[in-house]
Amino acid sequence: MGRRPRYKGTPIHGLLVVDKPLGVGSTEVVRRVRYAAGDVKTGHAGTLDPLASGVVICCLGNATKSVEALMGQTKVYETAIDLSGFTATDDAEAEVEPVACAQAPDRSAVDAVLAQHLGTIMQTPPAYSALKLQGKPAYERVRAGEKVELAARPVRIDAIEVQRYQWPYLEVVVTCGRGTYLRSLARSVGEALGTGGYLRGLRRTAVGPYCVENATPLDALPDPVTQDHLLPAPVAER
Repeated sequence: MGRRPRYKGTPIHGLLVVDKPLGVGSTEVVRRVRYAAGDVKTGHAGTLDPLASGVVICCLGNATKSVEALMGQTKVYETAIDLSGFTATDDAEAEVEPVACAQAPDRSAVDAVLAQHLGTIMQTPPAYSALKLQGKPAYERVRAGEKVELAARPVRIDAIEVQRYQWPYLEVVVTCGRGTYLRSLARSVGEALGTGGYLRGLRRTAVGPYCVENATPLDALPDPVTQDHLLPAPVAER
């Protein structure tokens, strides 16, 4: 896919909420939106890993000034945790290291551990993350054989609602603030239960008022993207 000539009509500004499928990175979503919009300046308000699906907010034109405000919005995730083992990446991308468990924790034990993760907590990001150490992403350092230790930092978790628990699978809906790693939450819950814990599935269903139900599937992206397809940005554009 080549780059189209820069948009020559009336400049377009606003938000396009995209439902990202599995297997596609957030950068690829931005690339496709920018192409469909005639190479209008485009950014996104929060990364989703290729193994996650759901809401990616693309900011076009002057709406790129709203990226920081959007990234600060509360987010909602449908999260599937496998308590049978750990992985190096804290998700299903790496090989599972099984954890022997003499007795599966009951629902009351699960609820008690989840309650410990509510509010403002200290959370250690995954070593396989895009956080930069001396200008280089942590995951690149790990893959190069370096030992990476990231400092714990405060994050906010507003709610964890259990949708289903059938050992070893735990499905929860998590409402949280900026910077929360659901992979770290999975590992932490498993450690507190004395089991394993890695993220088996993740879907972001909302960022602030922008919900997946009203998002545009990436495969159904308008071509071309015009002003009529965009939502207003949440802050005044200058």
